[in-house]
Amino acid sequence: MAAVTEPNHGLRTAGRYALLIAVALVFILPILFMVVSSLKPDAQLLRDTASAAAFLPVGDVSFDNYAAAFRRAPVGLFIANSVFITLATVLVSLFLCSLAAFAFAYLEFRGKSLVLAVIIATLIIPFETIAIPMLMVVNSLPFIGASGLQWGWLNTYHVQIVPFLADALTIFLFVQYFKDLPKELIEAARLDGASWFDVYRLVIVPIAGPVFATAAILKFLLMYNQYLWPLMVTQSEQFRPVMVGLQYFFQLNTAWGEVMAYLSMITIPVLAFYLLLQRAFIASIASTGIKG
Repeated sequence: MAAVTEPNHGLRTAGRYALLIAVALVFILPILFMVVSSLKPDAQLLRDTASAAAFLPVGDVSFDNYAAAFRRAPVGLFIANSVFITLATVLVSLFLCSLAAFAFAYLEFRGKSLVLAVIIATLIIPFETIAIPMLMVVNSLPFIGASGLQWGWLNTYHVQIVPFLADALTIFLFVQYFKDLPKELIEAARLDGASWFDVYRLVIVPIAGPVFATAAILKFLLMYNQYLWPLMVTQSEQFRPVMVGLQYFFQLNTAWGEVMAYLSMITIPVLAFYLLLQRAFIASIASTGIKG
């Protein structure tokens, strides 16, 4: 019987791995094409797209496109702006949204269900419908700058950060995760005299690593890929992020090799952040346990 089942088990395992490899290739091939194309001159890049050579570093390969990309646009500045704006938004958003979700999950107050329902309902509202009203609001708000009190948030970093510090999806993720945690932990902490903020800080946060990592990845991708809002609120390249900087490569003559080089460079922070959070996500799952 064992001799019959072992080949079947081996076939199922081989089929499973073949499926996983096929799925991995679907995601890896576009990245491979982008990186390889960034090393080729335009004529060869366009010629190779008709064959498998598009995925191979063959022919006239060099880093000239990367140097040309830095000459065409301030690539380093755009990447630094995006990383700063994204990380600042992610860190503050995780704190505010998790704190709000903690209140919705564990505190009792009048109208809690209605407020949460209204917040979740905002998920169906497209950003494009509120972009113009939000632009008019931020353009009339005061802030203290280097030259004193000023009006209007245009051409600043905070105009790209503050409007996105809280969002319905992140709050919803935290609420659902917090509701699944054992109530005994909170009750025990409260009996020991812990305040609600101490419960959040010392009990909930240490065991909520998976949802923090998931929310951070989703928020990072959302903020790093912002295009419409930064395009509306920044006229100076000093504050522009990477997606707005992409338009520099489509002015006059489009150099596709430089475009691929630019895309390769702006992808690095996304991959680095994901790999960092992936390790934190796995570690948090391995270390999280509720012992009786």
